[in-house]
Amino acid sequence: MLTRKQLELLDFIKTRMDADGVPPSFDEMKEALDLRSKSGIHRLITALEERGFIRRLAHRARALEIVKLPEAMEKPGFKPRVIEGAKAEAPRNALPVEAVHALELPVMGRIAAGVPIEAIAEVSHHIAVPGSMLSGRGHHYALEVKGDSMIEAGINDGDIVVIREQSTAENGDIVVALVEDHEATLKRFRRRGSMIALEAANPAYETRVFPDHAVRVQGRLVGLIRTY
Repeated sequence: MLTRKQLELLDFIKTRMDADGVPPSFDEMKEALDLRSKSGIHRLITALEERGFIRRLAHRARALEIVKLPEAMEKPGFKPRVIEGAKAEAPRNALPVEAVHALELPVMGRIAAGVPIEAIAEVSHHIAVPGSMLSGRGHHYALEVKGDSMIEAGINDGDIVVIREQSTAENGDIVVALVEDHEATLKRFRRRGSMIALEAANPAYETRVFPDHAVRVQGRLVGLIRTY
C-alpha cells in the first residue's frame, strides 16, 4: 500500500510522461508536492522503486520509468487532491499548524556505531533538518548510523544523527570520535585522567580506551532523524 504522498508523486510523474514523454525534474516534483527539499522527493522515489512501481535507468537524465500502477490509479476519475491544488478540509477541533523552519545539512556518509570504520570526508547527499534541532550557531552536519552499539541510547542502525562540529566534549556526551586519525566512530565520551574511554550503549560491545592524543572529537550529537 502506498502513502498519499507516494500516490501523488506517482500520478504526477505519469501525467507529465503522458503529456511530454519525459519525467519531471526533481525541482518540478518538489514544487508539485509542496515539499521543502529535494531530499523528500528522493525518499519518495526510493520508496516507489522498492515497491516496484518505478524503475531508475542508469546513465540517463531524468531516467525514470513507470513499471506498474496501483489499482486505485487505474480507476476512472482518480486524482490526488494535492497535485490539483485543492485543499482538504481540516478535521474537527484540529489545532493550527505552524510553518517549521528547516535547513538542509550535508550527509557525510556513514558512521560506525560498532567497530570503527574509515574516517568520513565526502558529502553523499543532503537532508532537511528542523531548525530547532540545531544547537547554537556552529557548523552542523549529518551522518547515517551503521551498527547497533548505541541502541540502548535510542540510536538504531540506519538512523541519521545530526552533529554539531566541535573539538571538545563533556563526560557523557555522545560524540563523533576520530581514532588514531583514520577511524571514525559514534560513542559516549569519558575522560579518565590522560586516557579517553569510548563507551558503547550495548552490553555486547566493550568500552575502548585510548591515550588522549589518539582520540580527536569531531562533533557532538544534537539530534536524530528516523524514517520508517
